[in-house]
Amino acid sequence: MRHRVGGYKIKRDVSARKALLRNLVTSVIENERVVTTVVKAKAARPLVDKMITLAKADTLHSRRQAAGFLQTADSVKKLFDKLGARFGQRNGGYTRIVRLGPRKGDGAEQAMLELVGSELVKRAAERARRREERLKAIKEGREEGGEEQS
Repeated sequence: MRHRVGGYKIKRDVSARKALLRNLVTSVIENERVVTTVVKAKAARPLVDKMITLAKADTLHSRRQAAGFLQTADSVKKLFDKLGARFGQRNGGYTRIVRLGPRKGDGAEQAMLELVGSELVKRAAERARRREERLKAIKEGREEGGEEQS
């Protein structure tokens, strides 16, 4: 019997489950969103929230705790430099699970685990990239137009 035993087994032994969740949390922090199954997203969500709570403290001890859990140094750096500051005034609720429907191959229900506000960050980056491309195209058009008139 599993009385009062929390968490998700995800049909894996302890070490495989731990590795899977560590990789998922690292991917969410690096990419700000990841598409996975609903159960894996629900299992990874509290761990992502815990990492962001550590980043809000931003002490040497919390950095070492995060570095011991996350897979890459870049993810630790992004967590403390960007995400800790971004969620500094927020009291929990850093992640969102959006259900996407069944996967084509095996019918497993897919979900997207993403950081709240990441859609705004991605949209702003996309807008800035498009604006740069437009300005570059206009600049090239003027240069070509100026050469033709000479």
